[in-house]
Amino acid sequence: MGMWPNASSVDGFILLGIFSQSQTDLVLFSAVMVVFTVALCGNVLLILLIYTDSRLHTPMYFFLSQLSLMDLMLVCNIVPKMAANFLSGRKSISFAGCGIQIGFFVSLVGSEGLLLGLMAYDRYVAISHPLHYPILMSQRVCLQIAGSSWAFGILDGIIQMVAAMSLPYCGSRYVDHFFCEVPALLKLACADTSLFDTLLFACCVFMLLLPFSIIVASYARILGAVLRMHSAQSRKKALATCSSHLTAVSLFYGAAMFIYLRPRRYRAPSHDKIVSIFYTVLTPMLNPLIYSLRNREVMGALRKGLDRCKIGSKH
Repeated sequence: MGMWPNASSVDGFILLGIFSQSQTDLVLFSAVMVVFTVALCGNVLLILLIYTDSRLHTPMYFFLSQLSLMDLMLVCNIVPKMAANFLSGRKSISFAGCGIQIGFFVSLVGSEGLLLGLMAYDRYVAISHPLHYPILMSQRVCLQIAGSSWAFGILDGIIQMVAAMSLPYCGSRYVDHFFCEVPALLKLACADTSLFDTLLFACCVFMLLLPFSIIVASYARILGAVLRMHSAQSRKKALATCSSHLTAVSLFYGAAMFIYLRPRRYRAPSHDKIVSIFYTVLTPMLNPLIYSLRNREVMGALRKGLDRCKIGSKH
């Protein structure tokens, strides 16, 4: 019977993918692989910098390291399998492989959504209550915030994975997507999925709308605090930081809400595949660039690291 109760009902699935073998798609596939490589290098580099440089041992950078870890796992969960299928021409994925991909994907997107919301709250405390910041964002609080993001994300992932994998699949095996995503898989189930659709919607409201409302509220308060600042330099710096954070957040939540919070009759597989690229590959690449490379402290840590490497190679 294998790992899943319904493994006998279907040997696996065929992922139709996003690319055909045409010349244009070959260029697009190469572009996705470049983005994947940048995402991989950017996030690994950021994690290493944050853990090795003592100046970056602050709550904001701790959360950034967690975000990078989530992004790293997210791209590695999806892109290597997509690339292997495209390059080999084999488009299959096993039943268990599909379940594992759903579990990781939902867990990581859910955790990242919650973490982005709590990071906005962290910025709100830092800008609006700078004197109380060390108490309000103590090490214990930071660990609780990161821990709860991971815990709720993983719980959501397990619920959706078990629910999706316990449905019977006896019709078509063709998933019109480049990875196993729950809405694409539900179309193949030969059972009434209305209860699961409701569960999925409830999970997504909690994992997406709740943190998104925290972000909107936090940034509204931040904007109020920034506009009250006397120093034009401080105002400019705070606005630059907030605008770049909001860009990353809008991409992530916009794409995720488009996929999960739309009524079923408005869904088109071609739209879903394009939009999924945003938060599976593009956001993980942009996050380290947006949150860090525009940041003086991170660039300082990078220079220090490079200097250390140069000194080490001379000896």
